[in-house]
Amino acid sequence: MKAEFKLMAGGPMGAVWFVVSFLGMALVLTLACVVGGCGRGGSAHGGAAGQASVKVLVSTAASRDVPVVREWVGTLAGSENADIRARVTGHLLSRDYPEGSLVKKGELLFEIDPRPFEVALAEARSQLEEGRARQVASQAEADRSTELFRKRVISEKEFINKTQLNKSAASKVEALEAAVEQARLNVGFCAVRSPLDGVAGVATAQVGDLVGTGERAVLTSVSVLDPMKLVFPISEGEYLMAGERLREGTAQPLKEREESIEVVLGNGERFAHRARLLAVDLKVSQTTGTILVTALLRNPGSVLRPGQFATARVIAKTLPGAVVVPQRAVVEVQGSHQLWVVDGGGKVEVRPVKVGVRDGGEWVIAQGLEVGERVVVEGTQQLKVGMVVEAGAWKPEGGRSLAADAGGRVPQKEGRR
Repeated sequence: MKAEFKLMAGGPMGAVWFVVSFLGMALVLTLACVVGGCGRGGSAHGGAAGQASVKVLVSTAASRDVPVVREWVGTLAGSENADIRARVTGHLLSRDYPEGSLVKKGELLFEIDPRPFEVALAEARSQLEEGRARQVASQAEADRSTELFRKRVISEKEFINKTQLNKSAASKVEALEAAVEQARLNVGFCAVRSPLDGVAGVATAQVGDLVGTGERAVLTSVSVLDPMKLVFPISEGEYLMAGERLREGTAQPLKEREESIEVVLGNGERFAHRARLLAVDLKVSQTTGTILVTALLRNPGSVLRPGQFATARVIAKTLPGAVVVPQRAVVEVQGSHQLWVVDGGGKVEVRPVKVGVRDGGEWVIAQGLEVGERVVVEGTQQLKVGMVVEAGAWKPEGGRSLAADAGGRVPQKEGRR
């Protein structure tokens, strides 16, 4: 109000001076704003132009033959297995082997009380002697009747009766001889022996138990552990695909078959020896739709045991000249896969690709990438399409890293200042 009063008090000349002064100040302020804005815009542009290019590590797509590996989980079993059963009923007198130890064929494992069977054998022998004596008497009577019949002293009926009685006595002797043999076998069965060379398991019966009937029939088991069997199921479709190869493998003599099946144990370690194809089962299971394949595996020192799980790993086929890149270079987004590809000028682009099988730390690119193209392995988080990057060579192990290139600092995304 005071400024307005003074302006009006100055008269017309004062009003003119005021207008000119006001316009001059406005012009100065406008120029200052323009200059200041241009300065800020130029500074921002200069910052973008002077910003250091993003550093990434790249790998060149290579071409090589890649094996396609199939895996099946199977179970280990002895190549030969025998349940050791009591063949006679009696009380167990002794266990004559260390449980879990190697035993030889014919080695004594258990002994059953033989006394009742020895008594039965003596009785059978006595009955056999009695039967033989009767048969000798009947034979003499038959010979005499034959002579009398020739002389027409006895009738034909009496002759026939004497002859048949002799044959019956001879048959009785044969039956008694069989009874003696059975009694002798029973005495021998009291000594339970191993039917093969292998490892004997823990005994299921203790000394003093009545064995030979029901649950007490099986005393222990013996298995051959070197070699072992690896049994694994494959689907019907896999069998049809590999049918010709399986038939060729089983047609060769066992010793000439290639040990081509890699075995991976339950702890993830590869077993020192590979297995060879042994047999393919007769039919496909109606319940599971699979067919069992058996492989033979060397097992020195009986390290592996029956019942263990193991994975059979087989090279199903080989992809010749496949394009491969490090697995870390492949970015998965909502079920699709893509790569950051660097062109000759250092500019990056996103490339959708179709992936194939994995082989170790590499991934087969079935479609969308050519051999020799460079893909970003490290530093993809900072990239934008069309960005120019500074590319360094990526090494799988012990090589450069972005953290090392950044002086120990991992580059971060640019945020607000």
